[in-house]
Amino acid sequence: MPLRLLSTLLLYILVVGYTPGPANLYALSCSLRYGRPKALKMWRGLLVGFVCVVSVVALLSYHLDTAIKPYVLWLRVIGAAYILWLAWRIYHTPLEGDDDRTICNFWSGFIMQLTNVKMIIFEVTVYSIYVIPYSDRLGDYYLTAALLLLAGPIANLAWIFVGGYLRRFFINKMKWVNVIMALLLAGCAFIILFQ
Repeated sequence: MPLRLLSTLLLYILVVGYTPGPANLYALSCSLRYGRPKALKMWRGLLVGFVCVVSVVALLSYHLDTAIKPYVLWLRVIGAAYILWLAWRIYHTPLEGDDDRTICNFWSGFIMQLTNVKMIIFEVTVYSIYVIPYSDRLGDYYLTAALLLLAGPIANLAWIFVGGYLRRFFINKMKWVNVIMALLLAGCAFIILFQ
């Protein structure tokens, strides 16, 4: 990739990574609901899931750049279904006395990233625009994957810390927070399916 494109790649990474998306909203919801320590356990799953996905997408882009396209629709459907399930779980989470670890743990974060179609499509787009036309070295794909960490786990971590700070304000309004988060996640699923 020519150095002149690096600034546009970094801007693209920041815009896509830090705008609301399924993983960011999920990270915020876990942080608001359960606090930063439990949300950080879920974040580890987001991190591991992201590294797995970005590594596979880099490898597939390197070897089969056009072979990924037929599977994008299936990824959208699976990702949207999982996001809708999360929205339903967040909406129906009891307000008091709950310690529901199934909604905010390592595995839920891991699965979220494996099905996060926003990030998968983003990664395919980055490789298609910034790497494939300029390089045939696998190392360049993985160097770009390292930059993509700014858009994935680091952005999710920022949303967790924001949620941790806002938790004190929203703790008495948790039913409304759950409704809004569920609606936002459902909106993400709708956008993923129909964009």
